[in-house]
Amino acid sequence: MSAAIRIAADIGGTFTDIAVTLPDGTIATHKVLSTPADYAAAVVDGVRDLLASRGVKGADVSEVLHACTVATNSILEGKGARTALVTTRGFRDVLELRRVRVPKLYDPLWIKPPPLVPRDRRFEVTERVGHDGEVITPLDEADLDRAIAAIGKAKVEAIAVCFLHSYANPDHERRVGARLRAAFPEAFVTLSVDILPEIREYERTSTTVVNAYVGPSVKAYVGALAKRLARDGVAGRLMVMQSSGGILDAPTVMEQPARIVECGPAAGVIGAARVAAAAGMTDVLTLDMGGTTAKASLIEAGKIAHTDEYEVGGGISLSSRLVKGAGYALKLPVIDISEVGAGGGSLVRFDRGGGLKVGPESAGAVPGPACYGLGGVEPTVTDANVILGFVNPKALAGGTVPIDAGKARSVIEEKVARRLGTSIEAAAWSVFEVASSTMIRALKAVSTYRGRDPREFGLVAFGGNGGVFGPHLAKELGIARVIVPPAAGVLSAIGLLVSDVAFGRSHGYLRRTLDATPADVGRLLDGLAEEVLAKLGSWRATATLTRIASMRYTSQAFELPVGIPDGPVTAAVLAALPARFEAEHQSTYGHNFRGTVPTEIVALSVTATAPAGGSAETLRVSSGRGEAAELTRAAYFGPRHGRIATPVLGRAALSSAPRPGPLIVEEYEGTTVVPPGAAASRDAIGNIRITFSGN
Repeated sequence: MSAAIRIAADIGGTFTDIAVTLPDGTIATHKVLSTPADYAAAVVDGVRDLLASRGVKGADVSEVLHACTVATNSILEGKGARTALVTTRGFRDVLELRRVRVPKLYDPLWIKPPPLVPRDRRFEVTERVGHDGEVITPLDEADLDRAIAAIGKAKVEAIAVCFLHSYANPDHERRVGARLRAAFPEAFVTLSVDILPEIREYERTSTTVVNAYVGPSVKAYVGALAKRLARDGVAGRLMVMQSSGGILDAPTVMEQPARIVECGPAAGVIGAARVAAAAGMTDVLTLDMGGTTAKASLIEAGKIAHTDEYEVGGGISLSSRLVKGAGYALKLPVIDISEVGAGGGSLVRFDRGGGLKVGPESAGAVPGPACYGLGGVEPTVTDANVILGFVNPKALAGGTVPIDAGKARSVIEEKVARRLGTSIEAAAWSVFEVASSTMIRALKAVSTYRGRDPREFGLVAFGGNGGVFGPHLAKELGIARVIVPPAAGVLSAIGLLVSDVAFGRSHGYLRRTLDATPADVGRLLDGLAEEVLAKLGSWRATATLTRIASMRYTSQAFELPVGIPDGPVTAAVLAALPARFEAEHQSTYGHNFRGTVPTEIVALSVTATAPAGGSAETLRVSSGRGEAAELTRAAYFGPRHGRIATPVLGRAALSSAPRPGPLIVEEYEGTTVVPPGAAASRDAIGNIRITFSGN
């Protein structure tokens, strides 16, 4: 029986990656330059080209899976919708008051990012609900009429509504939402009770505003992409990756676009987790380096690290319980990822003190690195890698992206080497080292900074540049094993193909644990379960449920997730939660209060997950592109080793017997550089395995 034909597209800063499952169960891949002016164009063109090259009809495609940067870019570039906020009288300035947290403790000149909704578009309405849901002050309809009139004059595209304690009683928000939708049928309206019905006014308001702010652009993009694919004859339903690592149908994503802010990096971690599991590795760090950024994440005991404490924009690049305040709070489940501005297209510059810097600005796909010959005139990491001999000096991606090595040498010599007073090779190596140090910080952010020793983990390196830098970074950190999976350069697209369908919902439930009743908890969990299962549609029959209680000590300000076992909620189940919480507290913070401080439940959540993709064994890539015969190229490995005549070969030329480095493995999807002192082999499922002398 042939496998279902599913196609995946992942938009990156430089390349858009396409992968399709063929009838024989193998995966074919394709890379095209991204089209920043119209990201959907690269997706549609790439899908069309790949299907045509494999003789697959669009009508035979059952699903199109997608990860995009539309929501993220809207926030990072400040180009989201013109948004208004309607809130309880007296709470107009919650977005500016934020939390008493700053990311740089000893920087008195640090300036917080401006609110996504300026003060003149934040409107107060007289109403008040207590924490227990009791109406203290009825909704003032005349006040609402005045707010609606003011919103009309503001000519907004989106409206966020967040009332005090609406999670306990949503009636006022629902009534206002109905009035706003009637008055402004073209506006994107978001209610906090639909996106985050939990305590904490700032996090709830911020998350609601983020959803509204990115809503019009995501809705327009996803809707237009679906129509363009249909016009091109691709009949499969469109599914989109969420930041939490599960795919979801396009209509739901268009309702709650805040769920996809970090969807591209999430797809890569999912793919890396499947690869690591198939390779028998349960504890790994992941490194996803593309053209614009490098992302790192942690997989421990086979489990991907998640968090619901995330900040986006404002220079923030990681989730942390300790480092907060730099970005916009987004309290929705996300895969715990650290991200830095270091990719192949990252621009090389000098700061005011004369120090060499790499990123975070990027040449992107247009104009791209100087060596692409598309108009780029600034030096980039890729230009340096061409000079070092790590990157093919003639073409990338199977010859589809020509490389002008002369332009790479010219721009590095003129704008880097002369400034440093060194040779071109030494200047290029300096760029490589600075980019490496930036990525080491990302890897440490998910390991060392969280009490994990990177030497106890393996490394899965992927993305277009992951194989170039991954082995070098592993050597610097003392990591003993690196694997570069098949089609590593498009692993995020492949991650989409092996992802599960998932949807989760939460609801505030503030009680001391000992005061919680089985009937109340069970009723709330059952309601959430029904809601999330309904979103899964045809996958409902195969779904499994994960139930979580967000808990804390009564003296704490923030909580930790504690699993609730399957089955009926009984008094015994609730009585066991404090011990479960204290074990989680010990694991996270290194201590607990051993039963001397009461605990409380803050919220309950349920996530439904159903298998939709293939298993790790389905990662059989059929590129259809012949590998060139082995040749030799001079590559520079720093002042210690200098230039070395380095074998350049295809993945298939490696065997199970380790081959000593230096080596360069060139493929359509990317390049792997095996440095001196390392050895590379190919395992039974096609991974390049790299080990180091003495490890």
